[in-house]
Amino acid sequence: MAKAKTVYTCTECGASSPKWQGQCPSCMAWNTLVESIAEAPTANRYAALAQTAGLQKLAEVEAAEVPRQPSGIGEFDRVLGGGLVAGGVVLIGGDPGIGKSTLLLQTLCHVGRLRKAIYVSGEESAQQIAMRARRLGLDAGPIDLLAEIQLEKILATLQTHKPDIAVIDSIQTIYSEALQSAPGSVAQVRECSAQLTRAAKQLGITVILVGHVTKEGSLAGPRVLEHIVDTVLYFEGDPNSSFRLIRAFKNRFGAVNELGVFAMTEKGLREVSNPSALFLSHHAEQVAGSCITVTQEGSRPLLVEIQALVDEAHAPNPKRLCVGLEQNRLAMLLAVLHRHAGVACFDQDVFINAVGGVRISEPAVDLAVLLAIVSSLKNKPLHNKLIVFGEVGLAGEVRPVQRGQERLKEAAKLGFTHAIVPKANAPKQAIPDLTVIAVERLDQALQKIKEL
Repeated sequence: MAKAKTVYTCTECGASSPKWQGQCPSCMAWNTLVESIAEAPTANRYAALAQTAGLQKLAEVEAAEVPRQPSGIGEFDRVLGGGLVAGGVVLIGGDPGIGKSTLLLQTLCHVGRLRKAIYVSGEESAQQIAMRARRLGLDAGPIDLLAEIQLEKILATLQTHKPDIAVIDSIQTIYSEALQSAPGSVAQVRECSAQLTRAAKQLGITVILVGHVTKEGSLAGPRVLEHIVDTVLYFEGDPNSSFRLIRAFKNRFGAVNELGVFAMTEKGLREVSNPSALFLSHHAEQVAGSCITVTQEGSRPLLVEIQALVDEAHAPNPKRLCVGLEQNRLAMLLAVLHRHAGVACFDQDVFINAVGGVRISEPAVDLAVLLAIVSSLKNKPLHNKLIVFGEVGLAGEVRPVQRGQERLKEAAKLGFTHAIVPKANAPKQAIPDLTVIAVERLDQALQKIKEL
């Protein structure tokens, strides 16, 4: 019997190489080539994927609004862009045990009351899923369950029953008989995803794929998997906290960077109607080093507390540590604070934390971070009803941020009375019960907090 030929496939981009290399020659990623069995080409394997269509003018194509199917969970619909789309393929990833299967089981129980739903389980038995549904108190009667990992049988079931929504839990456990490699390999994940996407488009089925994540937190498998699907969602959350966040990183039917907030309870995931309350600490009295800012997550403004601790360094190299914020940006902001405001922290350890485990990537929190650092350094608390936002440039200027009016209205709704914002974000019409202080430079902002 001839020895099976092996190739080395990149887990990031899916490119193959005849020999092992430390760096992928295609995407230049390091240590991503893994050994796999070379698959023999099969005649007409992708014949069903290729559908010939004649040329047509773009202006003649009727652009109709994509109808949405509510999932029954408002926060999930927000992240999806309004609801599920017929023929859409959603990929959702997250750490083990964070609640992916729980959320999808709750979704199917809501959708199954009006539409046909199938849950395909490749990791758990039917008894385990039934036990989870009973523990969560869900009415799982209308849901059809299929415990199967062979792709061909799954596709045949979808062809026969034609459900409105199907959940595949998970894509790493599915295998196709056309390939010899093991389930979870690059070739199997890519092949099974392509075949399920084709079935979803042809039959008009909403397919939700559950994906595993790597140690770095990214989706396991080739990056081409993210390009195949229509929507990519990530489940985030602190293992020590009961709160869970769902973030959209790609959405062909809605806005990206939308955020859904849930709380894990004994009865499953519960929607959080006022997420700003999660990220605010309720201190009995004013404390130094705390500043409230407003960050924009998709179309939703969120109030987040930024905490800073500045302490005398006892080592030659002072520490710079950020939790929930970008560490390199902190070093840059400290240099701006020294150069343009005369506040030196080169002999101080600086620790920054975004309360509640939220991750903030936008620069609109720069001014709040600096004011929290100054408050902790001088041990002087800020006004307890003050919110701050604005981007700080290297020249010490305070730049405007997007959707400033929405941020101010959200702060006023939650009872804040003072706001320090960039001059370009100052409202043209006064907001009731909110005093807006517009600044152009960092030193002006430091002067204003002394007057409050």
